[in-house]
Amino acid sequence: MVVLGVDPHKKTHTVVAADQTGRQLATITVQATTAGHLKVLRWAARYPQRRWALEDGRHVCGRLLRDLIAGGEQVTCVPAKLMAGARAGARTRGKSDPIDALAVARAALREPDLPAAHLDQQCLDLRLLVDHREHLVAERTRNINRLRWDLVDLDPDLEPTGQKMTTQKVLRELIDHLELLAVSVRRELAIEKARRILADTIRINELERDITRTITPLAPTLLALFGVAALTAAKLMGEVAGIERFPTPAKLANHAGTACIPVWSGNSEKHRLNRGANRQLNCAVHRIAITQVRHHPPAQALFARRRATGDTKAGAYRVVKRHLIDVIYRAMRTDAQRPSAASPVSHASAA
Repeated sequence: MVVLGVDPHKKTHTVVAADQTGRQLATITVQATTAGHLKVLRWAARYPQRRWALEDGRHVCGRLLRDLIAGGEQVTCVPAKLMAGARAGARTRGKSDPIDALAVARAALREPDLPAAHLDQQCLDLRLLVDHREHLVAERTRNINRLRWDLVDLDPDLEPTGQKMTTQKVLRELIDHLELLAVSVRRELAIEKARRILADTIRINELERDITRTITPLAPTLLALFGVAALTAAKLMGEVAGIERFPTPAKLANHAGTACIPVWSGNSEKHRLNRGANRQLNCAVHRIAITQVRHHPPAQALFARRRATGDTKAGAYRVVKRHLIDVIYRAMRTDAQRPSAASPVSHASAA
């Protein structure tokens, strides 16, 4: 079996073929285009038994990943942290695309249990929608902070008190009040920011409705879990990208970073937080854990038991999150086996 390590970039992809011992056999650099992908597939045909290992970079390896899977290739995505560790432990000095590609191949050889990549358009659509909404929310927050300082200078009484500046009614009233002020550059900029916040709010609400319509028929069992609403379920499905990739809950826990890392020697047995893996997925599980510990009796009981045994608050939360992974895994497995009648997401919604 030959492992083809890929160091992807915006304009080029470098591929290194390595044998089972991690020894470099050959290398090639191709353009990051469809013609380049076909060229590297023809080049790789010299190795009948092969699998691909791509450095996990969403923005630069997406097209190559889809083309490889469409061509029937076996592909694994290697987290950048694993690749960096493999490169640091190598005897080769320096940094180059072939060195990085070889490090990717060696990391894949060292970690044979990495989940295989596959195409799941529904999960991809959900991830695109959720990511786009989160970007709009972050931009809206920045604009609200800027607008508040403008209001302090223009008229502090204009700033809404006790009301969120993400409500359409509040924003429209604020724009009307701003338009009554004396003409100035700051007033015009404040009106522009308020209108932009209003437009972002309308779009954010539309995206939430689109996500809810998409996820409801896909994950009824997942949505039935306490603390899992439509946005959280969509985040989970988008980041997991197909529960079939994980044969056991332990594999999913390792991918989500909820499997604690042992840090002990001798008679003192300890574990610490895993700061690697998929932090977006870990964050979604953490939000569910907080909600359940506050309001769900079974989670509250588990949390209390762990605290009574001497666990810190953070340690007790880690136990709850690890238990949640098992529950989420079973729910997603159940939903994956259901016949789905989800309607496709429109291009306008996913833009």
